[in-house]
Amino acid sequence: MTNDTSQYELAQVNIGRLKHPLDSAELKDFVDGLDPVNAVADASDGFVWRLQTDSGNATDLRFFGDDTMLVNMSVWRDADALTAFMYQGLHSELLARRFEFFQRLTDPMSALWWIPAGHRPTVEEAEKRVLHLRAHGPTPHAFTLRTAFPAGTGE
Repeated sequence: MTNDTSQYELAQVNIGRLKHPLDSAELKDFVDGLDPVNAVADASDGFVWRLQTDSGNATDLRFFGDDTMLVNMSVWRDADALTAFMYQGLHSELLARRFEFFQRLTDPMSALWWIPAGHRPTVEEAEKRVLHLRAHGPTPHAFTLRTAFPAGTGE
């Protein structure tokens, strides 16, 4: 992705179905890590925005109307900035433990798409992108880090 992305930002959504209630002992490490991970994200080079409520995170929002499905959504300058954050520090440690906290699912649980700079995606928009990825595989409309498309090709 070497196109000029100054007119675009990269939106990402990641969803997961909890194995246990958020206030359970089994999810304590995950919940305790939310604020520190979010603080690192907020300070990361290339970070633009993340979905949050008054709680400071998005754990009180649900995806597809499912009470066990958490949503994480953010906007980044580009895929390099997102990748640099994902695979460092506490986020990387918690990511490695994701199957302790979340069920293994066969459908795609994350999607990326380019948005006009300044746009902030909604949960409904993200749901449509995930469903598109599930139905059509990676396309410029919704893709993955492994199969990415240049900015401006999938509006």
